Amino acid sequence: MSDPMIRVRDLSKRYARGGETLTVLDRLNLEMEEGRFYALMGPSGSGKTTLLNLIGGLDTPDSGSLFVAGEDLARLSGAELAHWRGASVGFVFQGFNLIPVLTAIENVMLPLTLTSLSKAQRRKNAETALRLVGLGDRLDHRPRQLSGGQEQRVAIARAIVTDPKVILADEPTGDLDRKSAEQVLDLLQRLNREFKKTILMVTHDPHAAERAQSVVHLDKGQLGRIEHNDAGAAAR
Repeated sequence: MSDPMIRVRDLSKRYARGGETLTVLDRLNLEMEEGRFYALMGPSGSGKTTLLNLIGGLDTPDSGSLFVAGEDLARLSGAELAHWRGASVGFVFQGFNLIPVLTAIENVMLPLTLTSLSKAQRRKNAETALRLVGLGDRLDHRPRQLSGGQEQRVAIARAIVTDPKVILADEPTGDLDRKSAEQVLDLLQRLNREFKKTILMVTHDPHAAERAQSVVHLDKGQLGRIEHNDAGAAAR
């Protein structure tokens, strides 16, 4: 059996707040297989977004180990971690995080600016990503000219333009109407099924979680239960 795409061992994270220490993750153990679509659920304050940020190398744990896409993140320097993150992880946020003055294609090209690709190749890759998410006719539109659902699809195109091994999505449908949310979930499922991307999606919406193959529940910084839904997810 191959190594898991994500392996969490005795992971703890604490924050200081008002003179007190708040334990957000408490000796968490978890493994996630390559090529699966996971939903991460739990009550507010259960550590969902913190775990997502740790897996993506945006934050560092206080203790424990974290292996993602074959790398022990604790062994990477700041520069190495930034390079690994740019090549291995695609991020999708609830608030889209697009730059308003840039066009869709310019936003999607941003993660490629630190690569050795020529400008022509960066544009070609960005066009491919936008066509994949169904926005090949919106290349030169700025975010204010797009609907919320289209903005999120631009954000997904930006997340996949580097061909990452892992896609981390934090409440990607939280600011969308139901129709737009369904389109985004359809797209995430396609990325998982056709392109074998490992996806971890934080969500509070049980309907969105139904699209995942596995639902991981956190409770007070610890693993609650894991539900598997391959048949139901495949039927969508």
